[in-house]
Amino acid sequence: MSQSQQAKDFVRARLIAENELPQIPDGWGVERLRFLLTESKERNGAEPVGQMLSVSEYRGVVPKDYEYDEHRRTDAELENYRVVRPGQLAVNSMWLNHLGLGVSEHLGHVSPAYGVYDVSPRLDTRFLHHLVRSNFYLKIYLRYLYGIRPNSFQIKSYDWASIPIIVPDLPAQKRIAAFLDRETARIDELIAKKERLVEVLKENLLSELERLVTPETHIHEEMIPFRWVCRITEGQVDPTHPDWADKPLIAPNHIESKTGRLLGTESAADQGAISGKYAFPAGTVLYSKIRPNLAKACVSPVEGMCSADMYPVLPDRRLRPQFLLMQLLSAKFTDWATLESMRVAMPKINRETLGSYRLWAPSLEVQDEAAVKFFAEQNRNEALTDKVRTSIDRLREYRAALITAAVTGQIDVDSYGKTGTPSATLDQIEEEMQA
Repeated sequence: MSQSQQAKDFVRARLIAENELPQIPDGWGVERLRFLLTESKERNGAEPVGQMLSVSEYRGVVPKDYEYDEHRRTDAELENYRVVRPGQLAVNSMWLNHLGLGVSEHLGHVSPAYGVYDVSPRLDTRFLHHLVRSNFYLKIYLRYLYGIRPNSFQIKSYDWASIPIIVPDLPAQKRIAAFLDRETARIDELIAKKERLVEVLKENLLSELERLVTPETHIHEEMIPFRWVCRITEGQVDPTHPDWADKPLIAPNHIESKTGRLLGTESAADQGAISGKYAFPAGTVLYSKIRPNLAKACVSPVEGMCSADMYPVLPDRRLRPQFLLMQLLSAKFTDWATLESMRVAMPKINRETLGSYRLWAPSLEVQDEAAVKFFAEQNRNEALTDKVRTSIDRLREYRAALITAAVTGQIDVDSYGKTGTPSATLDQIEEEMQA
């Protein structure tokens, strides 16, 4: 064996030991990242190149979704943004704990906080994409990340440059990449169908809701201004006081959009609350006044507190809390509230505007019948939705495990695909979930 080969084997063995790499196949190399990636210094200049890009935890580098971006930047602001070209690796170092990196298929630009790298011709870019986004590499990033806040963790440049990169021969890389592109596409297609099923279930439920809260004939006496039948509770309490610290503190993030579903509760102490909060009794309808297009409302089953972003609403004896909730979740109310909220800088609905909205207050018998039908249907919907979501989680776990196994050489992709194991695994997941 030549001295050069001996040196390579020594480096390979040391990197495997230092980074707890799995036993990769013989003939596969391991090199430090700095020898395989070269940072690109290209910037936008006077005119932006391509489209604005970002990284998605699940999909890698994707076009920026402006629906969730509150600030569209001017060309002047974009001058210093980094250019990303197809085949380059884009890295958001503050999001590495969420796999905030990937090889781009798009021409565009990213924030100056990103790193952009040219890839050595010794690496297939699709193989690299799957490799650095595998769960195994996530463990490596987590070992080196430092910082105080989870969404601003950093990795030192030396540690980043020292990360080991598994390097099979180029034909093996291409076979692994082709296998993973094919198999992950199959899994993603199945996940997309299930996600669409979840949306259809929600759409059907909301359609039933609209029917139940829309009067067949317009009776003027039953259309009553919100302020006449509802009271928004006032008076704050100290969430650090022993009488309140262990009680639930509900905020918009605890409520599922458009379903009225309370996702969970946390005490004021658990959330570290220190400023005054609004107290409410059990059975209070809670409505988020921020971003009314999200339609976040629920009936609290227990006494507790809510943040200033919520309205705690108590209907009078003419209106059942459950029927009030149904109206607050309806498309008719949400469309109205969304339009009204656009009149102010921060999308929110104020008390005076809310007080003018006319609620439907039919007989209590009509309200009770509608509520029984809707919430029975909602319970059936949630049971099926939970089963479908569990199936989606299982598919994502299998997808991640398959990627890690392939890029680290724990499976031979040539023989693995021929055995029918991927299809059998998907069938097994389907059978277990029955969804």
